[in-house]
Amino acid sequence: MVSLTTTTLRTVAGAALFAALGLALSGCNEKKEETAEVIRPVKVVEIAQADTTRKLDYSGSVKARTDMNLGFRVNGKIVERKVDIGEKVKPGDVLARIDATDYVLAVRRSQADLDSAEKQVQTTELARNRAQLLFDKSVGSKSQLEQAELSYDQAVSTRDSAVSALAEAKNQVAYSDLTSDMNGIVTTINADVGQVVSSGTPVITVAVDGEKEVLIAVPEMDIAQFKVGKDVKARFWSDDALVLDGKVREVAGSADTQSRTFAVRVSLPNDPRVLLGMTATIEAQADNTQPYVSIPLSALAQRNGQQIVWLVDRSAGIVHSRAVKVADFADDGVRVADGLRAGDVVVAAGTQFMTENMKVKLSAASAQQAAADTHAASAADIVR
Repeated sequence: MVSLTTTTLRTVAGAALFAALGLALSGCNEKKEETAEVIRPVKVVEIAQADTTRKLDYSGSVKARTDMNLGFRVNGKIVERKVDIGEKVKPGDVLARIDATDYVLAVRRSQADLDSAEKQVQTTELARNRAQLLFDKSVGSKSQLEQAELSYDQAVSTRDSAVSALAEAKNQVAYSDLTSDMNGIVTTINADVGQVVSSGTPVITVAVDGEKEVLIAVPEMDIAQFKVGKDVKARFWSDDALVLDGKVREVAGSADTQSRTFAVRVSLPNDPRVLLGMTATIEAQADNTQPYVSIPLSALAQRNGQQIVWLVDRSAGIVHSRAVKVADFADDGVRVADGLRAGDVVVAAGTQFMTENMKVKLSAASAQQAAADTHAASAADIVR
């Protein structure tokens, strides 16, 4: 017969055994949890074949190939302006007029001088004829005849000078009207009624009808890519469907002193849809001296002062760092000159969490995105 005390001891011993087993199992689970590796999902981009060309984009405005900066040929005060900006003009149209009162008076004075010179010619001619008659009759001397001839020649010269002075004075009156020499459009007005201008001062600018061009400013790092005769594309902000073939017509020989850019003129074919002042984007292809690939800016990391990226080893499911040489930066990516090749899989986000040989996995969405971004990652022509 089992006593009550024996039964109680067996019960306590059993409970203690189960408690010990529970603690042991719990310790094993905690140990397994502590030793379990963390596999981090990552977003990646796959590098495709590097491009050997890149696209250069520069914006500029449409201008006439020839601009006439018209100014008066005489000094004076502007009393009338007959055109406004945007008006079409043709040869002979009066654009502005200055006060010609003084020049009209000069014409009258020159006319009076000419009349006086004419009278003097007539007087000296009579004297010469009389001296000639007396000399023929052996009454007058040879010296008197020669003196009369010299006086006549001097009077003729004075008359010729007066004729020229009168013509010049009349020209001065004509120059008081500023006229257009060619067909075109008024683009700039630099002086207005009431202003006193000197001869040669630009007063009105007329864009001559005919060939149009786009003027762009190119920095020195890319100016070598623009040669006279180079074929380019011109796209216009006002109409996405308007795309014209252009050609580089002129490249400035020196840089602007302030912007340090070079002026490049691109000639355009004649198209009525292209108007002066429109904004256009000139697209040109540049040959790279070295193939470049591009990666997202978020894929670039830094370690010990060196720029690196994290590459995914698909077979092992781990990441390794690799040093890269950056060519330049843009708003939408980084151009890499060395360190990456086609087929490399680069961690595109979360590089700050990466460590050497860290276990990672590519989610299905990330793998699909990597395949879709293959072309974009290899684009070496970052829009400038």
